[in-house]
Amino acid sequence: MSDPAATTDTVEIPAEGGYRIDPENSTITFVTRHLFGLAPVRGSFALGDGHIEVAEPVTESSARAAIPAASVDTRNAARDTTVRSAQYLNAENHPRIGFVSTGLDHGDGGWILHGELTVRGTTRPLDVRVERLRAEGGRIRLRASAEVDRYAFGITAMKGMTGRRLTLTLDVTAVRSPE
Repeated sequence: MSDPAATTDTVEIPAEGGYRIDPENSTITFVTRHLFGLAPVRGSFALGDGHIEVAEPVTESSARAAIPAASVDTRNAARDTTVRSAQYLNAENHPRIGFVSTGLDHGDGGWILHGELTVRGTTRPLDVRVERLRAEGGRIRLRASAEVDRYAFGITAMKGMTGRRLTLTLDVTAVRSPE
């Protein structure tokens, strides 16, 4: 590629084309706070499905992903039941958390995938910072992060006891789709 930003120390732009996200080899982890911000809570979500389309120019690339809301796992059954409930994710009525990209930019801070996150039927902008991306044959592996403000999605239960923001880390493997 002629784009000078095509390869950096941490991001290698893969070949153009479609890549199916491999949920079995991908993880979404998060960290938030509870007990008045004193104690960290770590957890994960399963990745349901998704697709990455690498375009030329690379800034026209796109991504989408679906996450089963009921897949939240903090290794505390009582807390997980509460998070799945109508008080938080309302997983019964809103079984999927969705992300759809709206653009990709490269600047001094690196690559940012702009998009929209939908939680409980509410859609808000979300910027995802691509920290690492490597092409390995017909696979791409990437690490990215984002910060989600749960209040922006109307999830305001237990203010003070439960952290407002979640820091997400995405470790994603995607496999080249047959043409």
